[in-house]
Amino acid sequence: MLEIDGLHRHDVDAHGTRIHVAEVGEGPLVLFVHGFPESWYSWRHQLVALAADGYRAAAIDVRGYGSSEAPPDVDDYRIVALAGDCVGVVEALGESTATIVGHDWGSPIAAAAARLRPDVFTAVALLSVTYDPRNGHRPTEVFRAIGGDEEFYIEYFQEPGRAEAEIAEDPARWLEGFYFGASGDAPELAAGERAMAWVAPGTQLRDRFRYPDGPLPWLSADDLAFYMAEFERAGFTGGLNRYRCVDRDWDDLRAFHGAPLTQPSLFIGGERDGPTMWGAGSISRYPQTLPSLHASVILPGVGHWMQQEDADGVNAALLDFLAAVHA
Repeated sequence: MLEIDGLHRHDVDAHGTRIHVAEVGEGPLVLFVHGFPESWYSWRHQLVALAADGYRAAAIDVRGYGSSEAPPDVDDYRIVALAGDCVGVVEALGESTATIVGHDWGSPIAAAAARLRPDVFTAVALLSVTYDPRNGHRPTEVFRAIGGDEEFYIEYFQEPGRAEAEIAEDPARWLEGFYFGASGDAPELAAGERAMAWVAPGTQLRDRFRYPDGPLPWLSADDLAFYMAEFERAGFTGGLNRYRCVDRDWDDLRAFHGAPLTQPSLFIGGERDGPTMWGAGSISRYPQTLPSLHASVILPGVGHWMQQEDADGVNAALLDFLAAVHA
């Protein structure tokens, strides 16, 4: 596990929800929001780099993860609630504005927070998952269509308890396979072979997982043990409940139908990252949907866990963006 000099880990009251924060450094606030199945620790390399460059870098455990509060109901994980947590954290840290940075599910959470409170989140960086304004298609219907004769993983996650039961059989092995299979280190698919994001009838998601031969350069045995300990504490249901709110989010954000994200923005994707590849059409529309885009950076050879797989590349893009924002 990476030790970070000066790191302060503490809980804050984010307007009635307990959120765990790991922060280091002094200067303009940069708030990091992780995705599934991750932790504040996913941003460990960015915390170090930004603190060294004169920023106050703060990474949260999203509600339902790690040491943050984990309310019991699916409804508690609507994106407007998670965006509210981000606003509450900024205020609890004594700040009035921040740049918000999100990866995987953290990307739409960051985008929602920026849309809802542009006065608080004055710049936004999105990693992996592209920005898409709300449109006329109910999300679960889209995912059903994507699945075809199989289930797309987001559809597979919809039924409460189903994915949890699969993971519970061997959580550490499941995490290892999920991380490796979505990474740039996973083997190329054979002709006609489907990615692990699709689940064949009568099978489980893990049946298409790949596994590394040993520790990865970006994910040591200690790193994996840290993640496992976090999920032993919090479980997986909170993180999975985020997927179960996609239609609720679509209803909640009706007033933002088609709305662009107008703050200064940055997108970072991975050449071998599924959401980046699936989002090619969205990226092509960035001149309209992200009119203040600073840069769209695609990291070569990098998979889904880009801030860990290519920490230097992500750090360089973020620091270049922040320098422009604070010029």
